[in-house]
Amino acid sequence: MIRRERARGLGLMLIATAVPRAFAAQQVPHPAPIEISTAPAPATRGSVVWLYARPAEGPADSAITLDGTAAGEPLHFERLEDGRYRSLLGLPLEGGDTLAVILRRSTGPITDTVTVSLHVVHPTYANERLTVAPRYAEPDSASRTRIDAELAQSRAISRRAHDTPRLWSGRFRRPRPSRITSVYGTGREFNGSVTSRHLGTDFAGKVGAPVRAAGRAVVALVARFYLAGNAVYLDHGGGLVTGYFHLSRVLVAAGDTVAAGQVIGAVGQSGRATGPHLHWIARYGGITVDPMSLFALPATSRFGRHPARE
Repeated sequence: MIRRERARGLGLMLIATAVPRAFAAQQVPHPAPIEISTAPAPATRGSVVWLYARPAEGPADSAITLDGTAAGEPLHFERLEDGRYRSLLGLPLEGGDTLAVILRRSTGPITDTVTVSLHVVHPTYANERLTVAPRYAEPDSASRTRIDAELAQSRAISRRAHDTPRLWSGRFRRPRPSRITSVYGTGREFNGSVTSRHLGTDFAGKVGAPVRAAGRAVVALVARFYLAGNAVYLDHGGGLVTGYFHLSRVLVAAGDTVAAGQVIGAVGQSGRATGPHLHWIARYGGITVDPMSLFALPATSRFGRHPARE
């Protein structure tokens, strides 16, 4: 059973109740609710948000553990001092007006599962036309095979981020201070025939201009890709990865730990690029989200399972 209430300052709060399987035969008269909300609220498709959940047992019951999934990706809940639990949530760009969130709450040997329908907002995107070298607009079979292999490699990096503890705190930083030349979600037509969607943010810059890490992370991959050119992928943990494409120079190596704001490379024009710029992406697991949505996340205070009160 799901009850909807309006919570001041938090947008729509969904309260889901479920009877634990072990107690179902006993007809528990007052099943315990789980309250969830997002920040920012409402949640927008193509973004990453904080998902908050509060089991009815409250902060005194430290035996409760909470996990779940949404859009096919695991949720990694941290327990906060006020009794809530918090996890990043990636919202796919495509889909309907709701997103199913499956929560599993365990207290000792007892586990109950709740599915909640989360309302999401659909943004509107513009279109643009670009001209690139024909080999990038219409890759031959060998190039297509290479592109597919590189995509699989990068997706594997994103999936492995679910196994990395969260490494960042505070707020994320822009990788470049320059103007944005193309935003996430823009529809693209290459040479009048190939249509795709721009799943990153482009920052202007001259060749050699510094590119900085958006947050503390481990360098998960340094590679030269067909489309992305010289690329660096950073694993920030908790399922979150950022990528930095078309670089002219790379100043880090796989396995390095980098700090927020650290210079990791330089702007370039490698791969499929119409001119020098940084193409910046973010993924939550296999979901590519608007990297600019990272800046709307309320700041974290420290690492670990028990962040300080916010």
